[in-house]
Amino acid sequence: MDGDFRTEFVREPGALRHHPALVLNADYRPLSYYPLSLWPWQEAIKAAWLDRVDIVAEYDEVVRSPSTQIRIPSVVVLKDYVKPRKRVAFTRFNLFLRDEFRCQYCGSRGDLTFDHVVPRAAGGVTSWQNVVAACSPCNLRKGSKSLRQAGMNLRKPPRQPDAEALRNTGRKFPPNHLHDSWIDFLYWDAELDEF
Repeated sequence: MDGDFRTEFVREPGALRHHPALVLNADYRPLSYYPLSLWPWQEAIKAAWLDRVDIVAEYDEVVRSPSTQIRIPSVVVLKDYVKPRKRVAFTRFNLFLRDEFRCQYCGSRGDLTFDHVVPRAAGGVTSWQNVVAACSPCNLRKGSKSLRQAGMNLRKPPRQPDAEALRNTGRKFPPNHLHDSWIDFLYWDAELDEF
């Protein structure tokens, strides 16, 4: 084949570009909530063809090859269980997720960066326990001063999150698009409110 198989495989590749499949672990929980574990439709079909996943729900749209017609999967379940990570990587994204994408000084949501609570100039280290999400104005205001010197307070003390806590925080931030077939699988294990 000369061209990209994806454009030759379907009649209207542009129409199928936005049909991701929700990927569930073998226990029917998403591999991750934020970012939501999604595969492009091509990967979902490939995994189903290789018998690595079971298809739980499908879109109405189909893709065709010269000999086969397949409905596009919208939810797939891995046949083999993937053990979730216990250790959470110290990344900017995970730090912002731990702090719920809010400045830990004023609570604002925009223009986030990170700040060392104990400034590096004063011996502070770059760790979960000393770095927080901060908006640019608060970060500039605090500078290399201590919290007391800057007259600022933290909304909550910084700590290293465990993987489960970070997954639960991620559930508070659903993606912009949720297909109807995904809803039952995203929140089935959430605690119910008692009446």
